[in-house]
Amino acid sequence: MSARARLTQDIIDNAKVEADFSSIANMAGAAVTFRGVMRPLTKQGERLDTLVLKWHPRMTEKSLDDIARNGLSRFGVDVVRVIHRCGPIAPGETIVFVGVASDHRREAFQAADYVMDRLKTDAVFWKREEGPFGTRWIEPTDRDHNDRKRWSK
Repeated sequence: MSARARLTQDIIDNAKVEADFSSIANMAGAAVTFRGVMRPLTKQGERLDTLVLKWHPRMTEKSLDDIARNGLSRFGVDVVRVIHRCGPIAPGETIVFVGVASDHRREAFQAADYVMDRLKTDAVFWKREEGPFGTRWIEPTDRDHNDRKRWSK
């Protein structure tokens, strides 16, 4: 069993990440992957030029590691991988990759869903949108918090 998280300022190479994860998960019965992609519009429908994720090197990395390890232990899966961008991100670029491998599909899907819900609310990032409207800091939404509450049971 293995949980790893990585924080990067570099553009995520989706093909390489998928190939690397597949080579790790090739003995599992189920492999689930998720990519979160930067949208071109804000929730208000305004053009979005950049999403900036500010981070604290130790605190952010520890939060990502804790979330990955929690997903691994909570669902008894074999592998959890998280790669998360920080810094400026352009529309269409991958923000986050989550990969989960396990013997069975249900646990893999649940673990990936759990990890994403935790990343949206518990990962240590400060998020800022930039566009023609100027700049503004954003927080997790009510929906994000409600999604996270599902796992409190």
